[in-house]
Amino acid sequence: MSKYGTLVMGPAGAGKSTFCTAIIQHLQNNKRPCFYVNLDPAAEDFAFEPDLDIKDLISLEDVMEEMSLGPNGGLIYCFEFLLENLDFLTDPLEEVTEDYLIIFDMPGQIELYTHVPILPVLVKHLMRGSLNINMCAAYLLESTFIIDRPKFFSGTLSAMSAMLMLEMPHVNILSKMDLIKGQVAKRDLKRFVNPDADLIDDDPARRIEGEEEEDAQGRVDQDPASVKNVMGGASFHKLNKAVAQLIDDFSMVSFLKLDAQDEDSVGAVISYIDDAIQFHEAQEPKEPRDIPEADMIESAMDR
Repeated sequence: MSKYGTLVMGPAGAGKSTFCTAIIQHLQNNKRPCFYVNLDPAAEDFAFEPDLDIKDLISLEDVMEEMSLGPNGGLIYCFEFLLENLDFLTDPLEEVTEDYLIIFDMPGQIELYTHVPILPVLVKHLMRGSLNINMCAAYLLESTFIIDRPKFFSGTLSAMSAMLMLEMPHVNILSKMDLIKGQVAKRDLKRFVNPDADLIDDDPARRIEGEEEEDAQGRVDQDPASVKNVMGGASFHKLNKAVAQLIDDFSMVSFLKLDAQDEDSVGAVISYIDDAIQFHEAQEPKEPRDIPEADMIESAMDR
């Protein structure tokens, strides 16, 4: 019997926990069961209490205090400890049936998804071990990144890195779309949804090529280490162009748009996740007698 789940991840502040809350609320509204797993050892406030919480095993606060580690080192330690105690995950998840969507809420430290080989081990255990969970990664990137195009391509590169590292189905999501309403034209937005390398050349914030700023004495700052040249010079532009072209060449990353306050938007993203994990293909069609009587009455009244 297969199980089904999604790994909600992305950089800090991308709206992962908000998205998890929106998913759970949407599933409850549609009378669909879910199992909520919090894997962020620093998380404190939840709209819905997790069914399984890593803090019952280990917390980041305790690790930082007892091991004298910083936040990033402490997080790596927490996940290494989890990998040594995988029964903490396996035993409760064994009882979850195929009707449930298992939601894993991940921390926001980006190194977990890009170059530290911890998460691939965890994913392999969940997908290929005794649990046999059909899983899809939902990688969130804050939509406000598109205002700063180099930052957007940096975030997109991290999403692509996670796709290559984890080797699992991916759904990439531009979250908090409500924050950029009216700031980006629909025509331009399409170029971010399917990242276009030419966005770097078309960036209105970039200094016109060949135009140099002069100081009060009329001298041009040629120092390559100066802040202006590092973050806005020709070399910086070439670097961003190379990153954008790399993403374009791989042609792996595209984004869904998400407004977590919009029920239809959340439902659309969930439908993509369901397709990626082949959830509906495994569900048996229900006979009328299997449908709760209250639901049948409600359906008849709607007609």
